[in-house]
Amino acid sequence: MLTSFVDGVFCCLTGKSTNVIVPVETSEPADGFEFVEVKPGRVLRVRHIMPDRPVVEEPTGQGGSVSCKRRITVYRNGQLFIENLGDRAKTELPNCQNGETEPNCTVEVELPECNSSSPPISIPEDKTNSDTQPKKRRRKPKRTVVIDCERRISCCKGTHSDVALFFIHGVGGSLDIWGNQLDFFSRLGYEVIAPDLAGHGASSAPQIAAAYTFYALAEDIRLIFKRYARRRNILVGHSYGVSFCTFLAHEYPDQVHKMVMINGGGPTALEPSLCSIFNLPTCVLHCLSPLLAWSFLKAGFARQGAKEKQLLKENNAFNVSSFVLRAMMSGQYWPEGDEVYHAELTVPILLVHGMYDKFVPIEEDQRMAEILLMAFLKVLDDGSHMIMMECPEAVNTLLHEFFLWEPETQPKKESKARPETAKARPDTTKTTLTRIVYGSRHKSGI
Repeated sequence: MLTSFVDGVFCCLTGKSTNVIVPVETSEPADGFEFVEVKPGRVLRVRHIMPDRPVVEEPTGQGGSVSCKRRITVYRNGQLFIENLGDRAKTELPNCQNGETEPNCTVEVELPECNSSSPPISIPEDKTNSDTQPKKRRRKPKRTVVIDCERRISCCKGTHSDVALFFIHGVGGSLDIWGNQLDFFSRLGYEVIAPDLAGHGASSAPQIAAAYTFYALAEDIRLIFKRYARRRNILVGHSYGVSFCTFLAHEYPDQVHKMVMINGGGPTALEPSLCSIFNLPTCVLHCLSPLLAWSFLKAGFARQGAKEKQLLKENNAFNVSSFVLRAMMSGQYWPEGDEVYHAELTVPILLVHGMYDKFVPIEEDQRMAEILLMAFLKVLDDGSHMIMMECPEAVNTLLHEFFLWEPETQPKKESKARPETAKARPDTTKTTLTRIVYGSRHKSGI
């Protein structure tokens, strides 16, 4: 603590941070580490493992075709209506809690910008009731987005040479937090790519706040994606890294095959908090760095023992300079990433949430699952925010099942059905109307 105080005073006097991260020589130069210059003077460390491919590869398979038909209507009073018009994948991900799909369902969402006191717009169910009641003037929509496409989703095995896995960490992390996942999937034959964000791990750390805005970091990830992308790519993001994966899936819908969101939060636009400890001066944050590290350990892990402290140290988690931490938190401004932006995604998405996560409430991931077109939510009881480090075996198994998952091809409808068969199989098709009310809180990734 005394050392941090002295370093903080030095930071105040000189205006420079004492723990600036610079690229270092990796201790494992032959283990797939590369340094990629995304811009002049901006170098990112990337771990790229290209496994030895077998001589005879397994066939890719036909997979399943999913019709993505959706109408998204935004009204001027702040209401969002989502109508799923087409059939969706009927097959559920094994052991998922709410992986079931609901064809022809309508989702009504009231956005934070709604200042009107008028009741939500509804469609009359009975013509007789609608004739007796006075007709209300239907508001004109502010914007309507129609999605109509077909997606072919197939199994992705490690023996398929056209498959690549991308792992993106969040604020304060590094590619080392994915150590268990990178080793596990590379041994299965997958090509894996994991970069260090600017200012994290062994990547360069520019001493300018503009280098850590969402748009600057997203451009870095986009260049890394274009460099290593294959025909079918699977994105895995954690916390703030989920926003970058969402950006890539929206920009490259044909190349992104599947996506995994680990403790990513709700489908709301990014906006930095005005009342946050990270708005304090850099020197003050540096003096408080031991307290911040203890708070991260307390909130990021379900248990706070010697094992968890060793995991933080070995995986280089929450080991960034005070300047980078402050710039990262204040640079989380992404107004385009709202509910409509997420509702436009047509890629299958697996959401993984740690039950004891104190950074991201489970309600936010539940809202995300309801907004997305094809989403499967899995809640792990033994994990918290850093669940990939706490429960590596469970996370690896869950991710691998999702990579191998593909929708079943729907059989042709028979003209006649036996009565006993119809009675034995109850109708599981649901048509529901869900209303979600959002508060004024904005998502802030960690």
